[in-house]
Amino acid sequence: MKSDPRLPVRAGKLLRVRAVWMVPLVLGSVVIAVMTAVYISAVADPVSHLRGLPVGLVNQDQGATIGSQHLDVGAQIASGLQASPAVSDPLSLQPQTLSQAEAAMDDDGLYATVVIPPGFTADLLTVSGIARTSTGAHTVPTVEILTNLRAGTVSSQLATAILQPALAAASHQVGQRLVASIPPASRTPAATLYLTDPIKVTTTQYRPLPNNAALGLSAFYIALLTMMCGFLGGVIVNNVVDSALGYSTNEIGPRWRQRRPLPINRWQTQLVKWPVVVVLTAVLTAIELLVAAGVGMDTPYPLLLWVYMWLCAASVGVGTIVLFAAAGTFGQLIALLLFVYAGLASAGGTVPIEALPGPLRGLSNVEPLREILAGTRSIMYFGARADAGLAHGALAAGLGLLLWVILGAAIVTWYDRKRFYRLDPDVIEYVDAAIAQHQARRAAPGRSGTAPRGDRDDRDDQEEDGDEQSGG
Repeated sequence: MKSDPRLPVRAGKLLRVRAVWMVPLVLGSVVIAVMTAVYISAVADPVSHLRGLPVGLVNQDQGATIGSQHLDVGAQIASGLQASPAVSDPLSLQPQTLSQAEAAMDDDGLYATVVIPPGFTADLLTVSGIARTSTGAHTVPTVEILTNLRAGTVSSQLATAILQPALAAASHQVGQRLVASIPPASRTPAATLYLTDPIKVTTTQYRPLPNNAALGLSAFYIALLTMMCGFLGGVIVNNVVDSALGYSTNEIGPRWRQRRPLPINRWQTQLVKWPVVVVLTAVLTAIELLVAAGVGMDTPYPLLLWVYMWLCAASVGVGTIVLFAAAGTFGQLIALLLFVYAGLASAGGTVPIEALPGPLRGLSNVEPLREILAGTRSIMYFGARADAGLAHGALAAGLGLLLWVILGAAIVTWYDRKRFYRLDPDVIEYVDAAIAQHQARRAAPGRSGTAPRGDRDDRDDQEEDGDEQSGG
C-alpha cells in the first residue's frame, strides 16, 4: 500500500525509542503486582487473619440439682468457649439474652449466635441415666448455632467452622466428667457409649434469605455495580466533555475529529462536568435497578434503594472526575485502583472485614465500596433499618461527595491561580487565527481544491465542529 508522503513517520523508528517500551512495561507490571498482592492477600487464608468476628453467646440453661450439688453444664460450656484461645481469638463472643442477640442480628451486628436452651443440664442428666423424670420423657441436649446469612454468607460459615469443633470438644469433656460421676456399679455400656459425645449441635439459619437473593450476595453485587456506575459515569463524562470543549480528540473507527478548543479554565470545566455526572449516575443506577429487578433479583424498597445508590454513585463519579483533574491521564488509573480494585479487596463483600490482613482492614475504613455495601445490605436484607448500616452508609456517601467537591475545587483553583493551563491561551488564540485564515482562503474566489475528496470532507467536518463549538 502506497503511503501518504505527508505522513513520513514510521513504526520502526518509534519502536527504537526506549520510552515506548519502558513506560507501559514498568507501569503495567507495577499495577498488576499491586492488584495481585491486594486480591490474593485478601482471600488466600482468611482464617489465619480472622480476629474479632462478632458472635452472640446465649446461655438459657437453669442448671439442675443432684442431691446437694447444683450442676450447670450450660455455664461450663459458655465459660469454656470464652476461655478457649481457639475460639476467643478469632471470634468476639458477646454474652447476651436471646432477644438481645436477635436484635443484634436484625441490625447486622452478629454473624452467628450460640444458643444453649433452658433445661439443657436437666436433659443431659436425664438421657445419661444420672437423673430420672417423673414422666420418663426426655429431650436430647442440643446446642443450636443460629447463622445470620444476611450479614454475610462467608462470615457465617467462618463462625460455624470455628464453633462446631469447639462445641464437639466441649461435648467430649462434659461426657467424660459425667461418666466419672456415675458409680462404677451403675454404669451401663449404653450410657458409657452415649456419654462419649452426649451433646447434639445443630445449625439453623436465622431469618432465611429469599431464594432470589443470590445466596446472600445480591447486596454485594448491587453495591459493586453502583460503584461501577459512578466510576464509569465519571470516565464517560470526563471524556465527552473534554471532547466537546476541544481538549481531547473524538475517534470512532476511521473518523477522527478535533473540535476547536474553547478558552475555559479548569474551575469552569469542573462546573460543567460535575452536574452532568450527577444526572448521569441517576440514570445509570435506575437502569441497574430496573434490570436487576427484571431478571428476578429481590429488590425491596426500590425507591429508597435507588436514591441511596444514586447518592453513592454520584460521590464516586465526582471523585473520579476530580482525580482526572488532579492527575490528568493517570487519574483514570488511580480511580480504577482506588475505587475498584482496592474496594473489592477490602469492602467485606465476600471475605468479612474481620478476616482481612491488617493493611486491608485499615484501608476498608476509607474505601467507599464498604459503605455502599453497608447501606445496600441494610435496605435489601434488614428492612432498611438506619442502625443496620443505612444511616452510616448515607452519611459516609454524603461526606465523601462533599469532600471530593472541596478537594477538586481546591486543586483546580490552585492550578488556575498558578496558570497551569490545560492549553495556553496564546495557543488557543493561534489556533483560532489559523482556522480563521484557513476559512478565509476557502471562501476566496477561485479557490482550488488540491486535497483528495476524503481529506477535504474530514477537514470540513472538523471546521464545522470548530465553528459550532466557538459559537457556543
